[in-house]
Amino acid sequence: MIETEQIVFVSEDGTPTGETGPKLASHHMHTRLHLAFSCYVFRASDHKFLLTRRALGKKVWPGVWTNSFCGHPAPGEKLEDALKRRGEFELGLHNLEQIKCVLPHYRYTTPPFSGIIENEFCPVFAAYTRDEPEPNPDEVEEYRWLAWQEYVHLAEAGPDNMSYWALDQFKQLKNLEPFTLLGT
Repeated sequence: MIETEQIVFVSEDGTPTGETGPKLASHHMHTRLHLAFSCYVFRASDHKFLLTRRALGKKVWPGVWTNSFCGHPAPGEKLEDALKRRGEFELGLHNLEQIKCVLPHYRYTTPPFSGIIENEFCPVFAAYTRDEPEPNPDEVEEYRWLAWQEYVHLAEAGPDNMSYWALDQFKQLKNLEPFTLLGT
């Protein structure tokens, strides 16, 4: 199998270096800093948050609960376009609305997992949808719609079955709009 998906390497401030690499082969114990994104999707009708569980067949962090979806922009692809592409691919969400970057400079490095370290400059987005998810089984094992306050209680408990980045992002998200407004 020839890998065609490429990631964009960046400097510490998120500026692309002009270098790219194959997605899977670039993730290892010495993963270079690269561009990614995370998205928190809310249902437009009732403002519930879409929590997803990563597919059991994922190479890293299989079976853990996490934010709605994550991904990597392709070289030259705008983050918002990559976000829409990945939302459709992972969850069948054809209509993402009110997309807002809520943590433009979020960066993290995970502890090793199966010999792989995530090392990402990863802007975090919030978006709304009117669609009901149709998960890609290679990406998403299951999903739940939760009131934001339910997620707050879950994340504050810091369970072992949640992704590193979701728990790390939560530390900053819990005090930001639109998230603070969802509890009122």
